[in-house]
Amino acid sequence: MKTALTIAGSDASGGAGIQADLKTMMAQRVYGMSAITALTAQNTMGIRAIEAVTPEFLAAQIDAVFEDIRPDAVKIGMVFTSANAAVIAERLRYYEASNIVIDPVMISSSGTRLLEEDTIQICKKQLFPLATVLTPNLPEAQALSGIRLEDLSPEETDTAIAKAAEQLSQEYGCAILVKGGHSSRGADDYLYQNGRGICINGTRIDNPNTHGTGCTLSSAIASNLAKQESLEDAVRDAKTYMNLILSANLNLGAGPGPMDHGFAMKTQ
Repeated sequence: MKTALTIAGSDASGGAGIQADLKTMMAQRVYGMSAITALTAQNTMGIRAIEAVTPEFLAAQIDAVFEDIRPDAVKIGMVFTSANAAVIAERLRYYEASNIVIDPVMISSSGTRLLEEDTIQICKKQLFPLATVLTPNLPEAQALSGIRLEDLSPEETDTAIAKAAEQLSQEYGCAILVKGGHSSRGADDYLYQNGRGICINGTRIDNPNTHGTGCTLSSAIASNLAKQESLEDAVRDAKTYMNLILSANLNLGAGPGPMDHGFAMKTQ
């Protein structure tokens, strides 16, 4: 069995973060492991409190995993502090980790800021260059590249996304997947790797319950890379999985609810 490690924050309500990652990995038939960066008290209505894990304890978690069950892929979500970003980068370099998928979680869907400026700078300098693929949504790609991506015409948006993806790929030396879920046009994503950009089509599902979509997609990609799929195939299969679990129309909680991560397993 292939293995994957998620390094991210814990979501008390189970819809995002570590919990969503492990559910996704199981649905992809990959053995999932975790290293927690922060504890969050959150639900579908928002984040109430965040408690960071110390960098020393985070390093101990990562060491415990790599020294016993080496992961075939690593997914990184919310790092929260600059010290934790730095220690993640240092330990992944030490273990020469491969198939690293980084979801640059900067702001939660409820509006809570999850990365301060000093942490962003550490990520840019030390963490992002280790990635196989970086998976920003439109607001994150705009913040990282400095290129305006929102509130543009369709033609301008396509051009700007391609430019931002190429710029970020050159800056960090990795593939870039700009997610289109925040666009009013649809759910198409743009994958740029090895000097070539392609549009990966998606279908917008009419479902307001999208808590944890970014975590889930990046974990599915990491799982597929662990299974030795090419990056393009890994992304396409991850998007197929996303469409399936969104179409299950799970409806829990008073706010934007979680998805049914196991729905794909029920239909097989």
